[in-house]
Amino acid sequence: MRNLSRSGAEGGRRLRLPYLLVLPSLVFMVLLLGWPTLVGIREAFMGPDGFTFSNWQRMAEEPRFWEAVRNTLLLIVIVIPVQFALAFGMALLLQSRLRGSRLYFYLWAVPLAISDLAAGLVWLSIFSDRGYLNSALSELGIGGGFSWLSYQNTSTMLLAVVLAEVWRSTSLVLIIVVAGMQMIPKEYDEAAQVFGGGAWQRVRHVILPMLKPNLQVALVLRLIMAMQSFAVAQALTGRNFPLLVGETYEWFTALQNPAVAGAVALVVLGVSLIASISSLRLLRQPEAEVGLR
Repeated sequence: MRNLSRSGAEGGRRLRLPYLLVLPSLVFMVLLLGWPTLVGIREAFMGPDGFTFSNWQRMAEEPRFWEAVRNTLLLIVIVIPVQFALAFGMALLLQSRLRGSRLYFYLWAVPLAISDLAAGLVWLSIFSDRGYLNSALSELGIGGGFSWLSYQNTSTMLLAVVLAEVWRSTSLVLIIVVAGMQMIPKEYDEAAQVFGGGAWQRVRHVILPMLKPNLQVALVLRLIMAMQSFAVAQALTGRNFPLLVGETYEWFTALQNPAVAGAVALVVLGVSLIASISSLRLLRQPEAEVGLR
């Protein structure tokens, strides 16, 4: 009986051990994310007289909010496909094992170690009125006096922010894709070559299907990060190119209105959740394919 009770106690400890190990992380996540989210929800729906939608109405009546929505969605639609195309092309070049490919990988991964604000300042030195781009154009006799970041030139402002975002965060997608390619057995590619598969056929029928889990992770991360883009655009254009997170910051700090800031933050959270769930469903693997793995 003693042995049975002792084994039962040990079994109970073993069952509790995983939960005890996860508990510190769970408490940390609740304090870091859960509590601020609840406070933001309360601020967004509370007024002097209690529950209200006036904060949401004020947010919707602000023209800059809809401009920020448009710019944020436009940035997502342009930047993410370009980043995935560049990252996949770079990963294929690295897989071909060209001379100096390791050096290329380290150079491409350098922007990952640079903060958003620092990346914005780097590109500000290029696109400012007296920046490197205008200086180079002046040396070539093409011009050199163009105001790339002026509020009157919305297309060039968008171009500057897109280039800065692509340069800054493509390396994250690249690392995830390269890690996925290294997990693909070489036998699959060799078998495709034996059966006469060309380069495009091997990419389409071997590499891309095997990369679905990695592409799924990269897409979710990039959607969330793109929704949170702020520092790069702030460094380049200030409020001339408003984004949703920038509007949250503006309402909270400059306008001293945490209620409307909470409403804008909830919009960012809601759109991020919808985009993430949609991407997970889009790249979801069939159960049969997962079972084979």
